[in-house]
Amino acid sequence: MTSRDQLQFHGARVLDGGMASELEFLGANISGPLWSAHVLEEAPEKVIAVHRAYLEAGADVLLTASYQVSRKGYLEFGLDPDRANAALSRSVELACEARAEFPSRRVLVAASLGPYGAALHNGAEYHGDYDCSLEDLVRFHRERIEVLVSSDADLLAFETLPSMEEARAIGEALKTWPDLAAWFTFVCPDYRAASLQVAHGEALRDCAALAAGFPQTVAVGVNCTHPKWIPRLIAVLREASAQPIVVYPNSGEDWDAEARCWTGLSDPAEFGQQARNWYAAGAQLVGGCCRTRPDHIRRIAALV
Repeated sequence: MTSRDQLQFHGARVLDGGMASELEFLGANISGPLWSAHVLEEAPEKVIAVHRAYLEAGADVLLTASYQVSRKGYLEFGLDPDRANAALSRSVELACEARAEFPSRRVLVAASLGPYGAALHNGAEYHGDYDCSLEDLVRFHRERIEVLVSSDADLLAFETLPSMEEARAIGEALKTWPDLAAWFTFVCPDYRAASLQVAHGEALRDCAALAAGFPQTVAVGVNCTHPKWIPRLIAVLREASAQPIVVYPNSGEDWDAEARCWTGLSDPAEFGQQARNWYAAGAQLVGGCCRTRPDHIRRIAALV
């Protein structure tokens, strides 16, 4: 992996968009408990196709298709946990294969690592009320870091973090590798974002300040959050630390948990206009999360 000292963000960067939702648009089945992780084994060419589409749209940071991959998650469904290790490595290899098709571009590969709640498959990442100890969280994250330290990823992307405790656990898990590069992005659901809190209820300011203090941190921010809250959250992030700010919100559609479907509309042109404001507000890395597509990223790239 690239060391933290070699990975300094200067100027604006463009992240990719949603992985799982784009795989679904390509016809992949992500309805299983391991979500897009299934596709890593069953249809890796579709993962490469998604990466390629985002690169063609102008992204210069790719997040791997590994958000849902963990030994714990595989064990829960009776799968060999070593398959999870292999899937983590494979996700980086696929992203690297895609960027090799664009040799004139400086493309970074960020290994996507979802929170402990993602392995529970019950939406716990959106409230952070885990029935586990801090030691359990440290072990969960360390297992995945150990696999990825020898990969060709440029950094680790700890995403959709719901709580300060989970960020603290990741910081503890990272201690063995002080030279790694990582970013930390928190999730702020609508009912929390209005009060500038992460999903579990802690102040985003405090969570960002904690994460920014780890020696491995190269950026802090928010993801999987409604676009309307991003300007206010960027202001908080700027107050909390001097680290570069990374934001990649959802498309603007809303998830109806009862009906199990998305509602509302997403306008890539409007998303691009909002991204202009996010850069102006101080974000340096901007992209999209759930339900964003290559056209959303194309609008962002046009600004940069």
